[in-house]
Amino acid sequence: MTWLTEPFSHDFMQRALVGGALIGFANGFLGGFVVLRRLALMADALSHSMLPGLALGVMLAGSLTLSALFTGGLAAALFVALGALLISRSSRLKEDTALAILYTVAVSFGLVLLTVVKARVSLNHYLFGNILGLANSDLWLAYGVTLTAIPLLAALQRPYLLLLFEPSVARSQGVRAGVLNLLLVVLLVVTMVASVQAVGVILMLGLLIAPAATVYLLCDSFPAMLWGGGLIGAVGSLIGLVVSYHVSNLPSGAAIVLTLGAIFLLAWLFSPRYGVLRRLRRPRHFHDESLARWPGHHEHK
Repeated sequence: MTWLTEPFSHDFMQRALVGGALIGFANGFLGGFVVLRRLALMADALSHSMLPGLALGVMLAGSLTLSALFTGGLAAALFVALGALLISRSSRLKEDTALAILYTVAVSFGLVLLTVVKARVSLNHYLFGNILGLANSDLWLAYGVTLTAIPLLAALQRPYLLLLFEPSVARSQGVRAGVLNLLLVVLLVVTMVASVQAVGVILMLGLLIAPAATVYLLCDSFPAMLWGGGLIGAVGSLIGLVVSYHVSNLPSGAAIVLTLGAIFLLAWLFSPRYGVLRRLRRPRHFHDESLARWPGHHEHK
């Protein structure tokens, strides 16, 4: 069992394991709303749109500090998200069309800013993250985001449930759909900003979607999808970190997402309700079932 306990003997691994568990749980929990609302493309667009905010933060702070990353990334992602909502409500364009325009413009603007920024910024660090380099300030950010987003969404679980599955009933009961949608987008952006340091923007979508999609294949319960997604996200992050510790030159962020992908694949194949193998089983014909209940059937074979 030393291979399992050895990573906990290093300070940098202890921070990575705690941060990975917190970020994994928060993303897995929030991913349930993203999957049910079909916001995966929005989440992908928002993660990439943080690039100009990163560049602006570095230009103002002079280095890639946590405050620069958080403030710049949050401002840029919220600008794209709220801008898409504003354009869709004030024109004939759909929200996904406006989002596609704004996020591609934001990425292009960020690339231009990175060419003129004086501070040295590694795009690989931004794209793929560095969870082994988490500082204490990053852990406090993960704590704050997790302890804010999870209780808030759990408290509003019933209004969101009505909004997702019975929007007409939600409106009749006075549920403010616009406020709940805005709150969900804000919490999504904040959670993604807190995850950039760990897994980067490219792998972030896997950490957000894979746990919830896995539970979606296993059950039909909304609470189970939220809490189960959070549990799978946390456990998958811990397993990925331990594997990357023992396998040389294996990036930690990639190991986490590969672990979550493997768990999803198992659910896709072997889910007792929605698995592929269950669907491929040939059901017994009704006539065969009737013959099996007839006592003399086997004697006449």
